[in-house]
Amino acid sequence: MINNSSSMDKDYNLWHCLSMTHDAISRVRQKELKPYNINLRQSATLTAILALGDGATPVAISRWIIREINTVSELFTRMERQGLVSKSKDLENKRQKNILLTEKGLEAYNQSRTRGSVNKIMSCLSDEERQQLKACLKKLCDKALEELGIEHEVHFPL
Repeated sequence: MINNSSSMDKDYNLWHCLSMTHDAISRVRQKELKPYNINLRQSATLTAILALGDGATPVAISRWIIREINTVSELFTRMERQGLVSKSKDLENKRQKNILLTEKGLEAYNQSRTRGSVNKIMSCLSDEERQQLKACLKKLCDKALEELGIEHEVHFPL
């Protein structure tokens, strides 16, 4: 029997480690969000809407969370049905819609700010390791966006 892992290249192995880590942390975070009836994408979207303020358009939000516009549109439809967001016409550009948080959406955002699981997981890193990891992840994300032909600054938290 051939050991496939020995035939994989080092870049794929590193990507696989990154992917597994993302999946594992995401599962823990999703478990934490479940009591608030929102998922990871909805949590990210609520954060983006608050951060963008009056500029929270579907296009701006899709860029913020690095998702295709049609994916984000479907997400808005579901979130609107849940009462988390509302859509309003932009006063300057009637064809454009702004996405607004409802009271329920703001409440869900505030509840979801509890990030005990993330803090617990990240606590195994020193401050220096966190800065190194962040710098490496930003560099990888920038390169991936370049490969996709997406030209915008990723909103990495400080």
